[in-house]
Amino acid sequence: MLDNVIVTSLGLALIGGVVWFFWGPRREGYRAAVASSGYQEAMVLVKGGYSPDTIVVRAGKPVRLSFRREESSACSEMVVFGDFGKSAKLPEGELVPIEFLPKDAGTYEFTCQMGMLRGRLVVEPA
Repeated sequence: MLDNVIVTSLGLALIGGVVWFFWGPRREGYRAAVASSGYQEAMVLVKGGYSPDTIVVRAGKPVRLSFRREESSACSEMVVFGDFGKSAKLPEGELVPIEFLPKDAGTYEFTCQMGMLRGRLVVEPA
């Protein structure tokens, strides 16, 4: 009887941890720096996820996100920005820039091709 209670409690705790990790509150985000070229720039490390996984930019100014993949997982071979019609292959160990112009404020998702790795681009009003 006690064994069932312990196993059930541990199972519920693990389920709660998984739910919190994937759907729980996220940090405010990393604000992209404005370079002398006028681009809002940020570097994203791909290793078990995206770091930073939330990037904040301003609408109406060009964005350049440089991705560096530091793992060999097949899931992370590509990054997809569906709302902006952009995607790129990410060869391991190479820096791959993606450039686009966010026109409208809002929150946009970027993912791997399988949708397992997820990040957010928060576009603030100009």
